[in-house]
Order: sequence, then C-alpha cells, then structure tokens
Amino acid sequence: MKTPIQRMTLARRLTLTLALAGTLAASAAALAIAADKDLIVFDWSGYEDPSFHPKYVEKNGDSPTFAFFGDEDEAFEKVRSGFKADLGHPCSQSVVKWREAGLLQPLDTSKITGWKDLNPGIMAMKDLATTSDGKAWFMPWDWGNTQLTYNSDKIDAKDVQSLKAFVDPKFKGRVSIGDNVDDAYALASLAIGLKDWTKMTDDQFKQASDFLRQVHKNVRSYWTDTTDVVQLLSGGEVDLAWAWNDATVQSVAAGVPIKAKKDTDEGISTWVCGYVLFKDAPGNIDKAYDYLNAVNDPETAKVLVKDWGYGQANAKGMAGVDPAVLKGKGYDDVQQFLDKTLFQSPVPSALKLKMIAEFEKIKAGY
Repeated sequence: MKTPIQRMTLARRLTLTLALAGTLAASAAALAIAADKDLIVFDWSGYEDPSFHPKYVEKNGDSPTFAFFGDEDEAFEKVRSGFKADLGHPCSQSVVKWREAGLLQPLDTSKITGWKDLNPGIMAMKDLATTSDGKAWFMPWDWGNTQLTYNSDKIDAKDVQSLKAFVDPKFKGRVSIGDNVDDAYALASLAIGLKDWTKMTDDQFKQASDFLRQVHKNVRSYWTDTTDVVQLLSGGEVDLAWAWNDATVQSVAAGVPIKAKKDTDEGISTWVCGYVLFKDAPGNIDKAYDYLNAVNDPETAKVLVKDWGYGQANAKGMAGVDPAVLKGKGYDDVQQFLDKTLFQSPVPSALKLKMIAEFEKIKAGY
C-alpha cells in the first residue's frame, strides 16, 4: 500500500502526464485526472484519494474526474473565466466570495445523507453553510489548522514557543510558508496579536505585511501543496514551516521527526473546507449528490483523522473514531483546540485584494 506521500506524488505525475498528452481540453485551463466523465470535481491535489469516496466508486464503478487548483483565488478566477466543473472544494474564507459572484447554486439538503449530523458549531457559523433565507450553499467537510511545524531533531521546542520564530535570524534559509495569501496573513495576524482579521485596520495591515517581509528574509522556499512542504521537511531543506496538519502526519509516516506546535504564545489558525455545487454544473446532478454522500459518510472520518490529521465536519463520524487516534491528532478536546485560534472567516473584498497585491510584492522582495 502506498503512503499518502507516494499516493500524492503519483497523482501529480499522472496529472502531468495526462496534461501533456492533451487529455484535458485546453479551455479547462486546469490539470485533471480523468475517470467518471459524468462528474468533475475541482479540488486540491491529494483529495482524489479513493479512500475518501469508496461508496461513490461502489455505486458508480469509478472515481469522478478531478481537476486541481493550488489556491482558492486561482480556482475562483478559473471558474469565473469559464472553466466548467460540478463540485468545488473552497474553504471558509472563500465561500461568500464564490457565492456572491454567482458561481454557485443552492444544495438540496434532502439529498445529502447525514446533513443533520454536521457539527452544530460549524453549522452555526454565520453566512457559511447557509444564508439567512434558509438556503444551503456549502457542505462543510474537512477542518483543521495551519500551524507552526518543526523538525524536533534540529530545533528545540522552547525556541519556537512564539510565532516570532519565523523572523528569528538564526532560522535564515530554514523556513517555508505556503504560497497562499490566506495562510500567510493568518500567520502575520496572529503574530501581531490579532485574532479577528475581519476587523484589521490599515495600521494592523501594515504591521502584518511588515512581519511577512521579515519572514521572507528567512524563507528558503514557499510551498505550494502538502507534497511540496513534506518533501522540504523530509529532505532536510527546511526545519521550520507554517503548514497544514497533514504535513506533520505524512512526515512522521515517512520516519521524519516533524512535530506541530499548537500551543505557541500566539496560537494557530483554523479553517473549515467543504463542497459546493457550481451554478452551471455540466455533469450528472445525481452523481454530484452521490459524491457528497460518499465523503460525508461517517466512516470517512477514520481516514481523514488518522491519515491526514484533519477533522470531519460530520459529528457522527468524529464520534466513531478511536479515542486514542483522536487524542493523538489533538481532537480529543475540541473546545481547547478552538480557544486560541484565528478562524479564517471571509475578509472584506477590498482588504483581500490588498492582501493579494501586497503578498506578491513581498514574495518578490519588495
């Protein structure tokens, strides 16, 4: 059996091969792994893993076709420019933007088995899964953190007690953060003591941006996906990263002493991702709901928590995970998990545009 790293690396190779072979229409402007042509899922690399949707394969004979994006702003622009898919996988900070742009259609929750089993805390988040008119637009599925991640053989835990470690000159050339504006500004917001970035002032934006400029001086590489950051950590190229939960899980599976530090002085960032139904979905609508039901199946939580280190939004699924596994992944006390966190909720569009423009300048050394 392949490890998650091997599966994802293979997926990337297959993706490249298929793209070079011309199997994806030029108008798609995205890489894809072709399977069931009746359903296209626009997703993050790695989520094509069949262990996430075995009941879909059981019912329909194959996995859906997957197309991939590197970040949600890229995905937004592709869909707005005409790329066609049936389902998409945005996160909490992007759902409102996608919906208000007219890219989505409401979900028929009567067709989603276990809709009522979704975590009440997540479902209560304002304007996320549902709107005030009662329409459902987003099925929460995976949730987790972006957190300080380090090589415990090379770095003492006391030296990374603060997120300010990312700007410590002694880590010059040993740092990686994501090539992702949301995670970058989540890190910077926490570092300057801001937990609610939706209320960021102009002065706080400058402080956060200045912090990222200092981080840039230490960055060896900006990672683009989990495979990338795991390779950087496992290969010894970097020792300190701002990374998702699965970077730790997969590095440890590869035998590398990588740890996540959730108890930094400033905290961690938390996000919720899930699935949406595109307005002009070209495929089979029944298969779209088959897929939603497959990933929302409580049994999927066991894979999501154990192999990826993420929580499933289905509370019934989380309740069925071995308590020892939950404790090992940090999900045994969810309230403590969420107490000291910046939740990546949608920011005002003007602020988001400023973040995007400024982050590009920062990465370019300006």
